[in-house]
Amino acid sequence: MSPLDDLAFFRQLAQSDSLTVTARELGVSLSTVSKRLQQLEARLGVALAHRTTRRLTLTDEGELYLARGAAILDELGELEEQLASHQADLQGRLRINATFGFGRHHIAPLLSQFCTRHPALEGLLELTNYPVSLNDHGFDLGIRVGEPPDSRLIARRILPNRRVLCAAAGYLEQAEPLKEPLDLTRHRCLLIRENEVDYAVWRFEHRAGQQKAQSVKVSGGLASNDGDVVKRMALDGHGVLYRSWWHVHEDLARGDLIELLPQWQGSRADFYAVFPYRRHTPQRIRTFVEFLATAMQGRVPAQPGVA
Repeated sequence: MSPLDDLAFFRQLAQSDSLTVTARELGVSLSTVSKRLQQLEARLGVALAHRTTRRLTLTDEGELYLARGAAILDELGELEEQLASHQADLQGRLRINATFGFGRHHIAPLLSQFCTRHPALEGLLELTNYPVSLNDHGFDLGIRVGEPPDSRLIARRILPNRRVLCAAAGYLEQAEPLKEPLDLTRHRCLLIRENEVDYAVWRFEHRAGQQKAQSVKVSGGLASNDGDVVKRMALDGHGVLYRSWWHVHEDLARGDLIELLPQWQGSRADFYAVFPYRRHTPQRIRTFVEFLATAMQGRVPAQPGVA
């Protein structure tokens, strides 16, 4: 094996965090992966990783080899990308991370369309409950709510979005009227236990700016970590839902859900495509991000009053 092959193997091993997972991804036996790592360490004369039955952790030498090696592989990939840009179609791997709800409803069908247009492209979409580190897990692109705090990531907004307060008519017929957000403390609220620590705190801003913003800690008897499940509960009349516009706009248009307190708007939850900063971002990433930004405009109608 060449040094570049060893670098690529070790990066995949580090990203998988497991000899077993790496063996499965490469389609080889566990003993083959273990032996190759031993041969690599023997060639370099240092231990690169500590092994256990469940996971693998890098030594200081392994961290150095990974960091410098990944930079070399990225440089090579950028060179090949520049050469391939003269060809008619995009090539290479496009590995994307997104959350389950938005990823399933929107990113998956759009990736399918994109790969149909560019059949030489290898697309992989991995859905997770929580955003993961792009660099640590080898992703080219991530779909996130809100701009990332990490300055090493480039962010492009692909969908303006706010949360909407709504409920089914069946629930509203027997519930107390709502005059302001603080009245939610007397209502059954449906909770989505996603990646936000304060999932039970719902925030609102007055559209006309005539009143101060309000934050309300709500409670209710039903909750889930899946947005589709909680929306189903709302449609069945179990309580009040505080959910992103992209997920409920069709239900609102049909009248299955009714927007509450329209003079108040929920917190922003804009979607961004984020990717690691590089001197030369691969063309396949740039083109896919542009495709997402354009295509999302046709999939989700503009939310009234949100720019």
